[in-house]
Amino acid sequence: MPSDLFRLDNRNAVVIGAGSGIGRAAAEGLAAQGAKVYCGDVNLATATETARACSGEARQVDITNGQSVHTLLREVAGKPGGLHVVVSTPGVNVRKPILNYTAEEFDKVISVNLKGTLHVLREAGAIMAGQGFGSIIVFSSIRSVTVEPGQGVYAATKAGIVQMVRTLAAELGPAGVRVNAIAPGIVETPLTQQIKSHPEWYQAYAAKTVLGRWARPEEIAGPVAFLASDDHRRSFVRGWRMDRRRREILAAAVSRLGLCQVGQSFRQNQRTVRNRFGRGVLVGPMAHAAATGNE
Repeated sequence: MPSDLFRLDNRNAVVIGAGSGIGRAAAEGLAAQGAKVYCGDVNLATATETARACSGEARQVDITNGQSVHTLLREVAGKPGGLHVVVSTPGVNVRKPILNYTAEEFDKVISVNLKGTLHVLREAGAIMAGQGFGSIIVFSSIRSVTVEPGQGVYAATKAGIVQMVRTLAAELGPAGVRVNAIAPGIVETPLTQQIKSHPEWYQAYAAKTVLGRWARPEEIAGPVAFLASDDHRRSFVRGWRMDRRRREILAAAVSRLGLCQVGQSFRQNQRTVRNRFGRGVLVGPMAHAAATGNE
């Protein structure tokens, strides 16, 4: 397997929401792979902290303001090499039954999660289509496919993100632009602090996962690097919702654990993973191909 599988040397990457949580982990993960990272956040102070940690540059950006997003992305697009990667992670949630939702609360969630993501997709897409290359990665959620009481509006925005990603991927594919979404399960971030502060609630969510615990932000950095890299093995990945429901163990994870081996068949590698993690976890054909080079 190539040693530079996820390398992003000489690539310019923008991470919006880099001030905390998954955004900060994504920025640090891309920088670790060699990218020059521009850390954008509505909170310039936290963006600056992340930028220091990953030798990047901080920028203030408000995802709900289309001009703000436009200004940041156009600035980076003007750097040598252009704009290679855009990652967008911001999200808000108002957890309450739909019948209790106010119009103001609805507008708040829609403005950040759905309209904000539209701003990023539209601005990054226009730039990258003109360049003829680029990868856009936005964040949906497991709530895009499964809901529970109190999550209705948030879930609607996350499902909408998936559909926008699929559409834009089809529209910009011929121009050489890749558009994908990552839909994590339960992750320890500021957004989920409300749940974490209630031990019984926290444990109930943890018990539903294969590993019996919440995910950590740094564990999401690998999938971001996977989708950001332009190695030929993943350049065909477009319009994809990467989520735990698909039960795929990605090439980065299985390779690091030494589970997918070059020279072994897909069935052999799948059996190895199942023996390690149980029958509920699969290594899919794409992950096997990327890990072993068996296209």
